[in-house]
Amino acid sequence: MENSILKYLSKYTLITKELENAVNESAFFKTYKKGAILLKEGGFSNECYFILKGCIRSYFLKDGEEKTIEFYTEEDVVTPANYGKSTPSRYYLECIEDTVVNVGNPTVEKEMYKKYPQLESLSRVIAEVILTKQQESFTEFKTSTPKERYLNLLKTKPDLLQRVSQYQIASYLGITPESLSRIRKRIINE
Repeated sequence: MENSILKYLSKYTLITKELENAVNESAFFKTYKKGAILLKEGGFSNECYFILKGCIRSYFLKDGEEKTIEFYTEEDVVTPANYGKSTPSRYYLECIEDTVVNVGNPTVEKEMYKKYPQLESLSRVIAEVILTKQQESFTEFKTSTPKERYLNLLKTKPDLLQRVSQYQIASYLGITPESLSRIRKRIINE
């Protein structure tokens, strides 16, 4: 499993023996069953996740209804907004499938950054990439129609349509399941 992490990191830097040692030393893997809740609204987070296998969904409740924020799959990093802070979470993290992750925590991170400074620099680079992707995704969402959002999802994450319920896809797109059905029918007929 360390190889999956090293493969991911190699997209951003040359993998040195020192970095390989850091990954091997800090790797802590966990397996969660489908339906496992990793974080609840009001909970505190001292864990972040690198997904090796599976799917995690973040969502919040509004007037008793689930509103999906994001889906995370293989090679995605999931860092709750309240990670390592003493503030309660505003949302949930749930495993949509059986999921295998590498788990990080602030204490281990600090120790590893001291011991392997390259790891801290690399983490910053990856954080910048993730932030840029999130900003682009947010802009895309805000400036597109529901049909365009669906087409973009087909283009960027086509596997989600097989892995996630249509209700959750509709929530993620900001529409009702009925609207999603209509959009799909129109696309098929075009």
